[in-house]
Amino acid sequence: MHSKEGCGKMRVYIDGSVGTTGLALEGRLLGLDYVEIIKPDGRLRKDLATRRKYLNAADVAFLCLPDDAAIEAVAMVDNPTTVVIDASTAHRTTKGWAYGFPELSKQHREAIKSANHISVPGCHASGFSALVFPAIKAGYIDANSPVFCQSLTGYSGGGNQMIAEYEDGSVKQSAAKLYSLQLAHKHLPEMQHVCGLANPPVFTPILVNARQGMVTYIQTTGYPAKEIWEYFNEYYASERLIKIMALNAASSLELEGMNDMEGMEIYICGNDSQAVLAARFDNLGKGSSGAAVECMKVRMGYE
Repeated sequence: MHSKEGCGKMRVYIDGSVGTTGLALEGRLLGLDYVEIIKPDGRLRKDLATRRKYLNAADVAFLCLPDDAAIEAVAMVDNPTTVVIDASTAHRTTKGWAYGFPELSKQHREAIKSANHISVPGCHASGFSALVFPAIKAGYIDANSPVFCQSLTGYSGGGNQMIAEYEDGSVKQSAAKLYSLQLAHKHLPEMQHVCGLANPPVFTPILVNARQGMVTYIQTTGYPAKEIWEYFNEYYASERLIKIMALNAASSLELEGMNDMEGMEIYICGNDSQAVLAARFDNLGKGSSGAAVECMKVRMGYE
């Protein structure tokens, strides 16, 4: 198996390389001189035997696939040294899979370092967990009480079909719209599981007529915003991809301020008894392909 200390480049295969996440992932990997992307002829990219061959030839195999196809791909891997990093929803709460958010805790980072199965967090779930996981540990949020969350997102998170609908002019799109109003968003199980909540959060995402960008936010009551801000500063002090902005740094927050960047900004604003906690990041970066590459770097010793 490839190692940082060994010779040769790291062989990386992207199963599902023509989707939004796969294309963005390949673009990020092309900038890494220690990575060799291995790929079949385009006509064979969906052929099962070809996929099996490349999955088992890779040091790291990224899955940028629908859930059923990701589960199928994992079953085809019989090389014990292949590291599988799954960007789908399929394995985010599965026992034996490391959750790919190393900044959440030392335990999360150590699990990624030793895992051959790593699940990349969902975009909304990334912002939610970055806020709620520490807040529960500190007691600012009760894991047994309802947690309410909103999240603004660009349309690129909807994949190639949604991007086309917004950009080819064939469908008139509104400036913003609520969705998943039946409170059954696919990230809910992961949000609840990762943060240890007794019940799923009440989560209402908002789709914005902008290509990319994300702001996920919650509100708290009963604690001074300054106290929460001081705690978050200490909690994420050693994490270079999580930046805690100055207390009350924003009176408003626009969507696209972290586009094409790797990390996440956390804003804490409020008064002596109420606070708004907001995470701003690129839904295609820390919320998707950027997080997948970060998992690879942590696991393979290139962080």
